[in-house]
Amino acid sequence: MTSTKNQFHSLRIRDVRRETPSAVSISFDVPAPLQPQFSFKAGQYLTLKADINGEDVRRNYSVCASPLDGELRVAIKALPGGRFSTYANQTLRAGDVLEVLPASGHFTTEFAPGQTRHYAAFAAGSGITPVLSLIRTALQTAPSSRFTLFYGNRHSTDILFLEELAGLKNLFMERLEVFHFLSAEEDDIALFNGRLTLEKCNEILRTLINPAEIDLFFICGPEGMMLAAEAALLEAGIEPAKILLERFAAAGESPAHSAQAREAAQAAAGRKIGVVLDGRKSTVTFNAELGNILDSVRAAGMSAPYACKGGVCATCRAKVISGSVEMLLNYGLTDDEVAQGYILTCQSTPKSDDVVISYDS
Repeated sequence: MTSTKNQFHSLRIRDVRRETPSAVSISFDVPAPLQPQFSFKAGQYLTLKADINGEDVRRNYSVCASPLDGELRVAIKALPGGRFSTYANQTLRAGDVLEVLPASGHFTTEFAPGQTRHYAAFAAGSGITPVLSLIRTALQTAPSSRFTLFYGNRHSTDILFLEELAGLKNLFMERLEVFHFLSAEEDDIALFNGRLTLEKCNEILRTLINPAEIDLFFICGPEGMMLAAEAALLEAGIEPAKILLERFAAAGESPAHSAQAREAAQAAAGRKIGVVLDGRKSTVTFNAELGNILDSVRAAGMSAPYACKGGVCATCRAKVISGSVEMLLNYGLTDDEVAQGYILTCQSTPKSDDVVISYDS
């Protein structure tokens, strides 16, 4: 039996919308038979795959639409040297086809009509993408809930979804607050000038909201901003369970981690691994030169799913059925998933000779 969780599907692009000079949003036509597979929760992301100049390039992009909107749309900001983001902004047009993996991710929560909650988010740049989906879903689903957004950018022209946020604020005047912070333009109020640093986030928590009254915080954006916002919240006494972060790039690999990874790979050289993928079980030999289970599986000709290869996105997630596995880095799995035996195969090496993993679980 084929696993649909790991399957890419060819989706035709419905439209490409220019959102800012450096960002587009892309919506997809999802055929009726695939619509159940491409259902998503607010805050989740898609993995997109394309052949760019003969290279298989994969990236994760958050869905900016709400599940209530009836469309599947992602936003892509062009990054310097970004192969996929440049391709998307300069080349993709309506009618083109991309390979798309169904939605995944834990940057989400359950919204219910009877809830009375106050949510808050710190976002910067394209980090607004999943947050916009969360805002739209929360406000439309739970009429008694509120949302406060702190959103950082360089220039006003860089603000992704500026008009949509303004429209939502007009529609939900008593329930949505949006505060913009610009690092390359000056506002009359000093608080709104500059990046969302630790000092700035501390000031926000002292003056704009009472963090103790917030039920759940969302943080998404550049790593420095995310670390600053998280640190400010923890310093303010917020429980870690009330802080959700969304990363698509690791904070940076330390030399110690690199040495540990090489040592673990050498110790695992030549071990046999049972791999269940798309309903079939195969045996793969661990390749120490490749350094992780994922690349060993793919080198054996199996189409194991992946995207970031940085321990962040969890696209390469698999479950350990037997044996012992060492996972060196994990930004993508919850504590519950790890306790259940899930690993990120891009960060894992076998520690015993009886390892069996399943991508289908």
